[in-house]
Amino acid sequence: MNLEDKAPFATPYEWIGGQDRVRALVDRFYDLMDLESGYRELRAAHGSELTAARDKLYLFLSGWLGGPQTYTEHFGHPRLRMRHMPFAIGIPERNQWLACMDQAMGETGVDPALRERLKTSFFQTADWMRNQNV
Repeated sequence: MNLEDKAPFATPYEWIGGQDRVRALVDRFYDLMDLESGYRELRAAHGSELTAARDKLYLFLSGWLGGPQTYTEHFGHPRLRMRHMPFAIGIPERNQWLACMDQAMGETGVDPALRERLKTSFFQTADWMRNQNV
């Protein structure tokens, strides 16, 4: 799915509202992991410190959405699957990540049309990241 098809903005990054809105989304996503018991396994997979994870997801999402390519400039190609191989990612982890991101999108006011497009793309990526069959 091309996130730019029939979008009211040139990029999803512009549509979401730029860097401040992407940062708010990422911060809410990680805050929810700490707050909601339904994301317990997802939170446990991230270790005790979330600052680096917050920053990397913010940089990655900014570029993935069509904004600044700062993640790639600092860390090279994302190689998402390879970077996540040390972590057991099965259906529960995938589903918790998706639910947490969807809740964060809702709570930060992501436009409903963009939210639906992102949910589809996030599912495809999250499912591809699975390295466990359960």
